[in-house]
Amino acid sequence: MILQKSFLYADLLFEDVPGVRRHLVKKSAKGQVVHIGKDHKEPSSRIRTKLDRTPHEVFVELNELLMDKNQEMHWKETARWIKFEEDVEEETERWGKPHVASLSFRSLLELRKTISHGAVLLDLDQKTLPGIAHQVVEQMIISDQIRAQDRANVLRALLLKHSHPSDGKEHSLFNRNISATSLGSLISHYHSSNHIATIQIFPLFPQKDTPQFFGLHKTKSKHELKLLEKIPEDAEATVVLVGSVDFLDQPTMAFVRLQEAVLLESVLEVPIPVRFLFVLLGPPSANIDYHQIGRSISTLMSDKHFHEAAYLADERQDLLTAINSFLDCSIVLPPSDVGGDELLHSIVRFQREMLHKRHEQEVKLQAKEAKSPEDMALRPPLKPEDDPLRRTGRLFGGVIRDAQRRYPKYISDFKDALSPQCMASVIFIYFAALSPAITFGGLLGEKTEGLIGVSELIIATAMQGMLFCLLGAQPLLVVGFSGPLLVFEESFYSFCRSSEIEYLTGRAWIGIWLVIIVVLTVAFEGSFLVRFVSRFTQEIFSFLISLIFIYETFFKLGKIFMDHPLGSCYGREENDTALPTPTSDGRSPDASQTLNQPNTALLSLLLTAGTFFIAFYLRKFKNSAFFPGRLRRAIGDFGVPIAISTMVLLDYSIKDTYTQKLSVPDGFSVTSPDKRGWLIHPLGSDGQFPIWMMVASILPALLVYILIFMETQITTLIVSKKDRMLVKGSGFHLDLLIIVVAGGVSALFGLPWLTGATVRSVTHANSLTVMSKAVAPGDKPRIQEVKEQRVTGFLVAFLVGLSIVIGDVLRQVPIAVLFGIFLYMGVMSLNGIQLTERMMLLLMPPKYHPDHTYVRKVRTLRMHLFTCLQLVCLAVLWVVMSTSASLAFPFVLVLTVPFRRFLLSRIFTHREIQYDAEPSIDDRESQDEYTEIQMPV
Repeated sequence: MILQKSFLYADLLFEDVPGVRRHLVKKSAKGQVVHIGKDHKEPSSRIRTKLDRTPHEVFVELNELLMDKNQEMHWKETARWIKFEEDVEEETERWGKPHVASLSFRSLLELRKTISHGAVLLDLDQKTLPGIAHQVVEQMIISDQIRAQDRANVLRALLLKHSHPSDGKEHSLFNRNISATSLGSLISHYHSSNHIATIQIFPLFPQKDTPQFFGLHKTKSKHELKLLEKIPEDAEATVVLVGSVDFLDQPTMAFVRLQEAVLLESVLEVPIPVRFLFVLLGPPSANIDYHQIGRSISTLMSDKHFHEAAYLADERQDLLTAINSFLDCSIVLPPSDVGGDELLHSIVRFQREMLHKRHEQEVKLQAKEAKSPEDMALRPPLKPEDDPLRRTGRLFGGVIRDAQRRYPKYISDFKDALSPQCMASVIFIYFAALSPAITFGGLLGEKTEGLIGVSELIIATAMQGMLFCLLGAQPLLVVGFSGPLLVFEESFYSFCRSSEIEYLTGRAWIGIWLVIIVVLTVAFEGSFLVRFVSRFTQEIFSFLISLIFIYETFFKLGKIFMDHPLGSCYGREENDTALPTPTSDGRSPDASQTLNQPNTALLSLLLTAGTFFIAFYLRKFKNSAFFPGRLRRAIGDFGVPIAISTMVLLDYSIKDTYTQKLSVPDGFSVTSPDKRGWLIHPLGSDGQFPIWMMVASILPALLVYILIFMETQITTLIVSKKDRMLVKGSGFHLDLLIIVVAGGVSALFGLPWLTGATVRSVTHANSLTVMSKAVAPGDKPRIQEVKEQRVTGFLVAFLVGLSIVIGDVLRQVPIAVLFGIFLYMGVMSLNGIQLTERMMLLLMPPKYHPDHTYVRKVRTLRMHLFTCLQLVCLAVLWVVMSTSASLAFPFVLVLTVPFRRFLLSRIFTHREIQYDAEPSIDDRESQDEYTEIQMPV
């Protein structure tokens, strides 16, 4: 009975009585597009403000007119768009997986038809849903879409309550047909003009609900807060209302753009201001699918190009043109039984070509518009980009410019570190820096017979790392030891031993020459040469070092199997060698006491394999679907420390099997106190170091400089990519000067040289990256900012230095565990190298090749030829490295640069090798492919 009275009083209210006048409607000269003012009584002398048509990000919500379980009509949210489409599953009433919307071609054509004949209201100046609904209904009558007697029914339908999946069983505080908030706004809207109608509508609600009617306030739920994090802060909403009703004879449509975005209470599931509304109502007998048309307009509004056109549209034709542009980039699939990856591959490839054509047309249009005199007069003069690799033409001009650019931000480098994320980064990067220091230190101690080991490498990492973080232009770089330097140290030690030259004294002279070389290079701004190091050389360099890591792992394991061969059985009768025990100072026993130990080889293999697979699969676990995201990422980030700890505990629990441990001295002493001290005399221990070697040391110094130059500069390029959104800049010249000078001086103390370690530096930058929370469900997170500061790198280096005091703990680490980390670094470094992918393609039929740019744009045989030439260069470098001429392999590596620039340019066309472009700090092409290049730690 109450429901019938409600409709009766609503009919009286919605009639076109004199107290409710139509707003002034201004017709456009082109079709029935209306620009509606607030009221025709507004004084003409009022100054009109310029309309804000700045495009915003959009949140789209599709509401359909459905019947609830109480047989009452209401608007039910069935889908939403932040970027991708999310649908409400009917059975479970929960949100489905975000996906790219697929539309029927007919629904797009029907949508275009309805917009071309329906009502289009642009810049409507209304603040409430009843006011908007009233204007929409009036325009529907003016455009002859509905009859005057249908006014009340249509208006009542537009003001029905809205329900959302997050509402639960109770859709609203008021279980009535018309939403409480809408009617409250309606009463307020008409209070001054129709007092009687206002009084008559009160019986719609019991008296106990009346106070709540005026004081309705909804607290944000956990669901709303979570969803709001996914929506950009400046987003504006689009409400799509579609459904079938019995009282209409033909479909009626209205597209509304409000003059200002307004909050419409209880309409959306989140409090987002609404800027656009789309209404489509019609009879069930109409030969159209209301749901599909609603999905079509919702998908169009979520498209960047279309909703920008909707913001800027002046008339109906602008919307139709935008729809045509959308159709030009859409794909129609004919009925077919073909499916799977082949269909997906063809769709993605075809659409990419269509989008590329649209982008080219936009670029041409922008270039044409920029040539107009009016546009040039309004356009401010372009400021030349500050490219850190651009030469100044002055002596030491690059270093001075780097200092002038970076040091004014010095104070902010400490203020920006006041963030919990920075503290978390310190813990993570500490393990990432300590693990390679221990690994390389142990291997370096073996190759130099204890002259340089774990102790020296830890101290060098700490001292040089803290110095660089205090003075460097790009403190996100993490300085550390690397594979190329390990190869050089082994080669130079073998040369000195065979030539009966003191190894540490020779290194000291190399350090002196390094300082001279870097000063001369920086004085003449030689860092610009990094522009000529193309991906061709980078991939060879990366692949070679990865092979070194993998080869060294299996070579050392093979040596363990040779020292401890497997036998048919082990017993005291056949092998009475007692299990070796550590010496009194905690060091491992001599090799003569540790041969032919039972089960040593098998346990070493188990420790190596276990460390590798735990670290490898924990990294993959980071991208799995198990556990919450934060826990999953934490486990993946700490995969290497977890792997090391697990295998060390396993080894510690096995008491009856010998494994070789790290040789770590007590305190801040050198690895071999009986062989050397901290200070290296330039004339040798006996003062008889040959003068010719002092001069000849310039050659190995040049080779070391090449290694440090290439890895440090390429690392800076990767860390400083534009899409990382760094704002404080980099300094190629200044950073190179600090790293090389610090390494040169360290050689006088018998400490190793360091370089900008690629993987550790990229990991450091990633750990300080703040990702935007306003990410559409199913979309990839975008970088919001990077915490550019000096504190995290300084603390990491400081903590690495303090690790020397935990020698008792480090002496429990088996060498085999470090072999597993070595293998992990080698295998992971192969990922993302384009050369590795193209080597796989050599074994695949062309029809199974992935959809990469270099696959689509280059003929298969030409691509294979390019790969084979890289493999030839790689084989030459491996042969040089494996012979007595291994000291020359950095020089041979440099020769790949002119080989690529001068020889390959004659074999391949520019179009074929343009995807091997030289790296540049402002290179925008193939950014993703360049980012994926990862060189070993």
